[in-house]
Amino acid sequence: MNAREKGKRGERQWRDELRSKGYAARRGQQFCGSPESPDVVCDGLPWAHFEVKAVERLNIEDAMEQARRDARGKVPVVAHKRSFCKWLVTMEADAFFRLIRGDFTTEAPRHRGANGTNGTNGADVSRGRGEFEI
Repeated sequence: MNAREKGKRGERQWRDELRSKGYAARRGQQFCGSPESPDVVCDGLPWAHFEVKAVERLNIEDAMEQARRDARGKVPVVAHKRSFCKWLVTMEADAFFRLIRGDFTTEAPRHRGANGTNGTNGADVSRGRGEFEI
């Protein structure tokens, strides 16, 4: 199986994992076509930009950098797994603490307003990297 097919399979598996937890999800690039589109779109988690990796050896920093580049003000999240292993989810610590505090909502982010945010509950998107202030 080539790398592209393995990637698609991983995206379908992550989509199915989200669905099994009660979230409506679909593959992103399949519908949007843009290289910046997330690998998986989850309408119930509109603040998250999912980058999916199903590989045996992952450079997590490279994967997070790709997610940051493509996130466009959303929280960059890397969902990754090895064969026969459980899914793991990686995100920046600041975003994790905001998540467990309940700062994220099910509302989709809005365009940046005069206060420098884009509707992601105070997320600082002025640097365009999805970085968040606590």
